[in-house]
Amino acid sequence: MSQTTPRSTRTQHEIAHGQWLADQDTEKVWGWNTPAGRLRAQRRARLIADGAELAPTSRILEIGCGTGMFTEMFAATGAAIVAVDLSGDLLAKARARGLPPDRVRFIEKPFEECDVDGPFDAVIGSSVLHHLDIDASLPRICELLKPGGHFSFAEPNMLNPQVFMERHLQFLPIFSYTSPDETAFVRWSFARKLRDNGFEEVTITPFDWLHPHSPPELIDTVRAIGRVLEQIPICREFAGSVYIHAKRSA
Repeated sequence: MSQTTPRSTRTQHEIAHGQWLADQDTEKVWGWNTPAGRLRAQRRARLIADGAELAPTSRILEIGCGTGMFTEMFAATGAAIVAVDLSGDLLAKARARGLPPDRVRFIEKPFEECDVDGPFDAVIGSSVLHHLDIDASLPRICELLKPGGHFSFAEPNMLNPQVFMERHLQFLPIFSYTSPDETAFVRWSFARKLRDNGFEEVTITPFDWLHPHSPPELIDTVRAIGRVLEQIPICREFAGSVYIHAKRSA
């Protein structure tokens, strides 16, 4: 008689968090539904898609697709996408988008337990790696990529003051939207981790100074200031996000 391996506490927490998110206006919780938030999402999707070189000939694995908001943007490139998420509640929202089933396939499973078949031209995602057991996930991602395949993700930057407080003061009600085990990344240490797990040509770039709650009349000003800050050494290290790109070693 076969036995089912108990799911980790982390996985249980993430499934419960996904259910909580699905019961809310999810994009509002994540800050993607404001005028500034929509611009942030578009920029993020473009960075990920361009870095992964998404095209109609691409076969892509998206980890942590959630409600499918970014999946929809990635699918606009014509790429064939396998989109994975552990939350059936969030995936119900993703499926409701009516994306073309011949090119977009959704799978309900924690990535760490996912048995999809590679190789993929790219493995991508937005704000998902910090929810994973990263030491288990990176070797699996590398295994699923073809040699020279792209690793393309946008993630929270631990050096950003708001992100730092969210991760270290989770007990405060104001940060109730965070899950118990999520973290964020410092780019230098994460770059070393990628190289140690079979990746090369690693670049991690701080970006994103536009807060989702920026007043519409100030968006252009904040974006202009942000573009300057992203070029200034030391200052740029405190941006809200990091864009991570690497390739699987040949």
